[in-house]
Amino acid sequence: MAMIPSFFGNRRSNVFDPFSLDVWDPFKDFPLSSSLISQTPETSAFVNTRIDWKETPEAHVFKADVPGLKKEEVKVEVEDDRVLQISGERNIEKEDKNDTWHRVERSSGKFMRRFRLPENAKMDQIKASMENGVLTVTVPKLEVKKPDVKAIDISG
Repeated sequence: MAMIPSFFGNRRSNVFDPFSLDVWDPFKDFPLSSSLISQTPETSAFVNTRIDWKETPEAHVFKADVPGLKKEEVKVEVEDDRVLQISGERNIEKEDKNDTWHRVERSSGKFMRRFRLPENAKMDQIKASMENGVLTVTVPKLEVKKPDVKAIDISG
């Protein structure tokens, strides 16, 4: 197999093995400002937690992708001021001294998302379920009372 030198470092790359290629990161040694978001184990899972919020005639429905987590590792809480909080933690897999890691891409760490619920939410009837790595939180809505309309006969 032909080996070629990498132009962006001292390592050599195997042309025929896509997993052995060195990826050049032009910002690797670039100092980041504290105002920029950095990918650390503590924030990477938070950044990657995707949540959809849809409103149906009956409820507000939140769906969160939490693959690989058990329901015991996820918390759904509601604060007094109508704030729904979804949080959890994915732990780092334990390393074995005999293992050789080739790539670590799955995120680990804590995540937390907060949503202010509207006035029409029934705070005491919130339900949550988890299936196939998707957390579903259903917040029923208060029924909108339709005004009573009474027909008045017109005399004359």
